[in-house]
Amino acid sequence: MPRITSRDNPRLASAARLIASSRERRKTARCVLEGEHLVVAYCRRIGPPEVLIVAETAQERPDVRTLIAKIPGGRTLIVADAAWSALGPVPAAAGVLAVVPTPQPPAHVPADFCLLIEDVQDPGNVGSMLRSAAAAGVAQVFLSSGCAFAWSPKVLRAGQGAHFHLEIHEDVDLPAWARAYRGRTIATAVATGESIWRTDLTGAVALAIGNEGGGLSAALRGAADAIATIPMPGRFESLNAAAAAAVCLFECARQRRRGAE
Repeated sequence: MPRITSRDNPRLASAARLIASSRERRKTARCVLEGEHLVVAYCRRIGPPEVLIVAETAQERPDVRTLIAKIPGGRTLIVADAAWSALGPVPAAAGVLAVVPTPQPPAHVPADFCLLIEDVQDPGNVGSMLRSAAAAGVAQVFLSSGCAFAWSPKVLRAGQGAHFHLEIHEDVDLPAWARAYRGRTIATAVATGESIWRTDLTGAVALAIGNEGGGLSAALRGAADAIATIPMPGRFESLNAAAAAAVCLFECARQRRRGAE
């Protein structure tokens, strides 16, 4: 395994550019996974990364040694601590990075359980929504062009490996998609909708979640088959977008399980 001591090493510099630049990630169709958990999740679902980058001090950890042993020879770089700082804002404690091709979803046949995310720009919220979607059994996620890039480091960290259990489609015209969907699209709103507990979420369903400031666009609400609201008996009537998505997704999961019994 090559040991890298120079911050100018080409492969190290390439990884640093991917970490720093969304444009670079989109142009090269590559992304960077930070931390052993994400790298292991990727390996289990997809296969070995193109490049595994390991901090010199981290290679002594038993779990990291096990990971290194599974990566084909020549793909692993051991980086001296002094050179690790070339990677920019990556926490030194992460110890492990991987450069991987951004997974490309196949031309899709719409699934029976989908999540639509419209104009949610906070990376943490997008990642948390993906994590909840994967846990609830969603098959496909569709993001509008106004969303945070799904494969940015912050979204990947918040997703905790959920990306590799979903088909993720970006830059989607969500109103047009909803109009063409063979199932029912359920829009969410802070008020004015039917209680989510009384809304029929069985069968083929796509749940639409908007941003915290403006909610869903009028176009997407107009394309939906129903509008649902989370009842809030407390005095504070606002959930953040990721929390609202989790509540609605798991109500979908509950009804779908009940319908299958």
